[in-house]
This record gives sequence, structure tokens and C-alpha cells, in this order.
Amino acid sequence: MDGPLYPLVLPLSTTPLHPTLLLSCPRNLYLAFHLPRQTRLQSLLCLASSSIPSSIKESAIELEDRKFELLRAVADTKRGLLATTHQRSSIEEALINVEILDAGKPLDLRILDGTWRLQYTSAPDVLILLQSAATLPFFEVDQIFQKFECGDKSGHCIVRNVVKWSIPRLLEEQEGATLVVSAKFSVISSRNIYLEFEEISIQNVNISEELQALIAPSILPRQFLSLQILQFIRSFKAQFPVRNLQRRSVGGLYYLSYLDSNMLLGRAVGSGGVFIFTRAQSLIELI
Repeated sequence: MDGPLYPLVLPLSTTPLHPTLLLSCPRNLYLAFHLPRQTRLQSLLCLASSSIPSSIKESAIELEDRKFELLRAVADTKRGLLATTHQRSSIEEALINVEILDAGKPLDLRILDGTWRLQYTSAPDVLILLQSAATLPFFEVDQIFQKFECGDKSGHCIVRNVVKWSIPRLLEEQEGATLVVSAKFSVISSRNIYLEFEEISIQNVNISEELQALIAPSILPRQFLSLQILQFIRSFKAQFPVRNLQRRSVGGLYYLSYLDSNMLLGRAVGSGGVFIFTRAQSLIELI
């Protein structure tokens, strides 16, 4: 069910790369995440022939090398579900090695804006979801995303946690339905954002061909009622507000420890857990 562990091909990181760095190489450097270490290093040698100062080239190569090591460390963990104690320790070390290269820099909402695919987490609430999908025969979890919307000039920012899930034989595989947890957020320091959760919704329900055939058999004329049922299911959307016992919105701190154009690292403050994301395609059409 897990997708491939790699960032999509996107413009080069903004930290701390010279604008001509991408043009100096025949291929985007992030394709190197697909390659063995030796081949990846060879692809980076194109930097040596450019006119970019050696200090910038060395920093860029070191950054990409550390990011690659982090992604390699989480590659076989099923987004953290199968990570052993030793692996978690190694991942934490690799995580810190990337974080320190971005330490102290203010959060750039223009870069944060967009969709990010979860590659690894140690957050208990997410691992419970993954564990349920691994043990229950009637529940499957596909991709998990965070979608940040930071373009509103009024200062209102939104983050949506998006989970693609399915029920075998009833819903389509991978695209069966979408669970969305929406929250407003505000930047309260250079790297901390405060989340104020608003609602949970279930939408984009796509039933399986077997269930469609049961509701409206293809060998018979589809009656008005059968078509209405199918249309209702396809347009179904359930929304539930998120409140605590005092009827107040649930909130929490989220520390974004590293950010560039294709990698996002975060730490949940209080509840614990780290998150590793890579840039994904837009989810505008999905939610």
C-alpha cells in the first residue's frame, strides 16, 4: 500500500543553493534519490565544473547527501510502523543531521504552501491508524498527506491532514474514500505553528465495481432509484466538528524543524512524534 519513497521532480531546494545550480547539471539532482550512492555522487560531480563558489557547492552536496541518508533510513519501515528501536535511533540521528543545516531560519510560508506526502512518523496516533490497516482485513490505508494553504493575504492559514483509505470489496482500492482533518494555524515563532483543529470529514467515496453491480446490475435497466443511490454515494460527505469536553476547539503546537522545496520535517510538541514529508502533487482535485 505504501507509495515509492522519493520526492517528486521539483525545482531545486532553496537552501542554500545558487540560482544557477540547477542549470549547471543535465539532470535534476533529486533524481539521485532513485540511484545507488555511487551513481548519486557521480551525478553531483557536475557541480565541480560550474562557476559556483566551492563553499556553496560543498554545502549543497552535503545537504543532499544528508537528506538522502535520512530517506534511506526510513525506506523499509512502512512509514514508521515496522521501525525497530535501533532504526528509530538511527533515523533520529539522521533527522538531526538535516535539521541543523536549517536551524535558526524563519519559516517561509511560500515554500510550505502545497501538498506533502508522509514518508515516516513516530507519532502514536498515526501509528495506531497504520497498525489497524495492517491487522484488520476490512480496512486499508494508502497515502497520507499534509496540505498547507498559506496563500490567503488575510493571514488565515489552513492545514489539512488527508488520509486515503479503503474497505476491500466495498470501496475502490487506494482511492476508496478520503478522511480529512482540517485545522487553522498561526505562526507563533520562527519555527512553531499553533494548530486549532476545526473538523473531521469523510468524502470522495468511490464504491467498488462489485458493489455498483449489486446496487444497479448492468444486465438490467438501471432504475431511477438505483441511479439516485449511486449518485448519493459518490457525492456523500460527512463532517464532524472537533471539540473537547468544554466545547472548545482542540489545539496543539507543531514545530517545523526543516523546510525546503521538497522536504518537510516536523515535530509534534507535547504529544510527541516526528514527521518526515516529501513534496507531492497538488490535492486540489481530491479534497
